[in-house]
Amino acid sequence: MNSRQRFLDTMRYGKPDRVPYFEEGIRKDVIRAWRRQGLSPEADITEMFPSDQREVIEPDLEPSSKFRRWPTSSSDLKELRRRLDPYKRGRLPMGWSKRVRAWQKRDHVLMLRIHRGFFLSMGVYDWRRFAELMDLIIDDPEFVRQAMAIQGEFAARLAERVLKDVEIDAVLFSEPIGGNHGPLISPQMYEDMVLRSYDPVFRVMDKYGVETIVFVTYANARMLLPSILKWGFNCLWACEVNVEAMDYRNIRREFGRDLRLIGGIDLDALRRDKEAIRREVEEKVPPLVVDGGYVPLADGRVRADVPYENYVYYRQLLEKVTDGH
Repeated sequence: MNSRQRFLDTMRYGKPDRVPYFEEGIRKDVIRAWRRQGLSPEADITEMFPSDQREVIEPDLEPSSKFRRWPTSSSDLKELRRRLDPYKRGRLPMGWSKRVRAWQKRDHVLMLRIHRGFFLSMGVYDWRRFAELMDLIIDDPEFVRQAMAIQGEFAARLAERVLKDVEIDAVLFSEPIGGNHGPLISPQMYEDMVLRSYDPVFRVMDKYGVETIVFVTYANARMLLPSILKWGFNCLWACEVNVEAMDYRNIRREFGRDLRLIGGIDLDALRRDKEAIRREVEEKVPPLVVDGGYVPLADGRVRADVPYENYVYYRQLLEKVTDGH
């Protein structure tokens, strides 16, 4: 099986030859630190621990000219729509035609990141705008709904531009919706103002046969999971969150196979010691792998504070406990 077939078969609860392994974002500064800790100068970590290749299409999701002050009333929405032109030159990555030709023969996983979630879509890049938006949610919820609807239509049309040219294996919605304590808006508000606006994108995914719709969260979004399932998501990828609140074993027990899972291995365990790694991997990974629909992966990018010896032990153990499944 190649990487693409392996991923698709996993997400379909089939019988892949093994579980997919995705690379954890190991950058050059990490490799430099590991060389000081014993990684040979000639060694290539990608050859030592092969991963399934994964590529993400990253279209330009920003307004075509950035707002100095983001919209705050319905009178501003016409300008928001104008700046979110999905057909504007430069929305798709450079060298698009050449990339499309290359993707026709690919054997790796290709994903599309198509939405930045509630706060970034509403222009929250600082505390002033955050406070302004929280006031708008209470004082003018209809404006918030309309602004998110414009973002949803923009994302849908842009996704259709991509999908007319190339097949993708999963679509990613990023959602930095809160912190370890939970989301910053209630599930009811989230459904009303955010998930409803995603519906045009879901319809495009259905039209083009994209099966895996991934909710990528950077917060304890536990209380939002029933809502995202209700509206059309079928895969969770939780990054750098409170692993007790977002424990994948508990989530699988509650939601079953309706919710596929990517990640979930506590990165903090890799920072500690081998015993912590052993408990995290041996207790968490095997039952999820056996049940299917799961890609085991650390819940964040591996940084230089993860010792080289710990990473080697983690990858060897991960391959051992998933062998044969």
